[in-house]
Amino acid sequence: MRKTILLSAVAMLLHVTFASSRVVQLSDYGLIPNTDKNLSAAFREAIGTIRSESKKNEKIVLQLTPGSYHFYPEGSTVREYYISNHDQDNPKNVAIALEDFNNLTLDGQGAELIFHGRMLPISLLRSKNTVIKNLSIDFVKPHITQVQVLKNDPQEGITFKVAPWASTRIDSKGYLEAYGEGWAIRPFMGIAFEEGTKHIVYRTSDISTPTHGVKEVAPQTYLAPEWKDARLIAGTVVALRAGERPTPGFFLSHNKNTTISNVKVHYCEGIGLLAQLCENITLDGFSVCLKGDTDPRYFTSQGDATQFSGCKGKIISINGLYEGMMDDAINIHGTYLKVIKRVDDKTLIGRYMHDQSWGFEWGRPGDKVQFINSKTMELFEGKNTITAIRPVDKPQIAGAREYEITFSKAVDPAISEAGSFGIENLEWTPEVLFAHNTIRNNRARGALFSTPKKTIVEDNLFDHISGSAILLCGDCNGWYETGACRNVIIRNNKFINGLTNMFQFTEAIISIYPVIPDLKNQKQYFHGGKEGGVTIENNLFDSFDVPLVYAKSLDGLTFRNNTIRKNNSYKAFHNNNKRFFIHHVKNVKIEKNDFEGGFNPSKDIREE
Repeated sequence: MRKTILLSAVAMLLHVTFASSRVVQLSDYGLIPNTDKNLSAAFREAIGTIRSESKKNEKIVLQLTPGSYHFYPEGSTVREYYISNHDQDNPKNVAIALEDFNNLTLDGQGAELIFHGRMLPISLLRSKNTVIKNLSIDFVKPHITQVQVLKNDPQEGITFKVAPWASTRIDSKGYLEAYGEGWAIRPFMGIAFEEGTKHIVYRTSDISTPTHGVKEVAPQTYLAPEWKDARLIAGTVVALRAGERPTPGFFLSHNKNTTISNVKVHYCEGIGLLAQLCENITLDGFSVCLKGDTDPRYFTSQGDATQFSGCKGKIISINGLYEGMMDDAINIHGTYLKVIKRVDDKTLIGRYMHDQSWGFEWGRPGDKVQFINSKTMELFEGKNTITAIRPVDKPQIAGAREYEITFSKAVDPAISEAGSFGIENLEWTPEVLFAHNTIRNNRARGALFSTPKKTIVEDNLFDHISGSAILLCGDCNGWYETGACRNVIIRNNKFINGLTNMFQFTEAIISIYPVIPDLKNQKQYFHGGKEGGVTIENNLFDSFDVPLVYAKSLDGLTFRNNTIRKNNSYKAFHNNNKRFFIHHVKNVKIEKNDFEGGFNPSKDIREE
């Protein structure tokens, strides 16, 4: 299976890239590198001209000359995009909008794309057999403000110096304000990094960064009298932020067969790459990373490095470097609609519930669905099929939160607005390979998977993930992100010093943690089942603390042939002091592992 998936990815890349193609030099359209000139309009016009000159389904390779290119909001493509897990503010200024293309390759040949203000760097919509490769994305003035603690006085407060590339001032109400071209932000929280190592500071998590009454005591140097935190010793680097997510670095929607290769995102204000309603995506050497070991920055994206919402086919993510993100390296999920009205026996109205996930297509006639009780996260027997679906609160799909959905069979009479029920679309769920990646020095978690299709996580390095390295969740109550994992294989990975901090769902290095408000009345199991459950094998765990696996509501857990080593990098602190904490779990196998210090099931396993 492993070789088959990798070979199919290579075959896809070879077919799209090396078939007979027309090569277009973008320099012929005025896109000349290594100037400060705003190239937004030039790129927009070039794309329009090239499209008009192209034959239907012609294979086209767009090539950039190596060098740096600058893009500003002025002259860019303006679009109304509703993007999963982002702020739904519109319109968006898009620097490179690739829409309705087939057989297109954009080859940067090492180009550095540099953005100003607030922009969506690259969008790819409604396209087939597309390759984007050999380029990087960065912003002149990131919307995260990096500072370094110079002095920490318990009485006077914290004195800090702002990084030289950032612009700051004191606003009219006495708060620190960061600003750039067309934007201003008052940061109120932060992530603290160790100087030099760039690890997240032990036991800090999300820190409050109060700057009211801040005083400028030297150029770019401030004293914040209300900011008092003994953990932030002199030298600590803090990424100050407000958590806004207007746009990702890459936005993919309604595409089929997309490959992104040798691409680096050094900063973006949202998620590094967000894909929704796409089929077959290969990331090979796609990274959300710093510019090497000497980069003075400590942070990269405002959210996850990559996220896939409502995709299908195969998602292949290999050979990437993910570091310094303000969230996870990868998150794969669908979105539950909450049932808000039962119209008749075959018709329901469902609603997008989370404020950052709505406005985009949810399903189509012919899609298979299933229904879930949000309180117990138990599925209703049998699946159903959509025969008709239309937006209710908008005349079109774009911007809609509510859908009237008609099904081929009568819906269980218990499902109505009187209770709390969700609808899950099973058509838009992918098979996943996440392999040969490095994830390090980031906030929250490493990798999140919520798909019933086979998921393989292998040969990765999870190095100083500040929370859990891997999370299998599922939540029809808060995030409304589907769904159950049926067959997950986690093998040949190396886990070094996770759980230095506490975030949501971080109960162990591998955390299987669906949100179940009424677990005591749950009779089914949310994750696992006859497809195989979760297998964790041939991994190395090198940790200062105890928790290895936390599992809730799972049928099928195998932990075998793993090596567990203990180090003294930090002091153990986690409130879960068991290697295995299993809660409403059956079919558990823990066998043939090498535990430093031995293994005693009566002491090392907590079962409820």
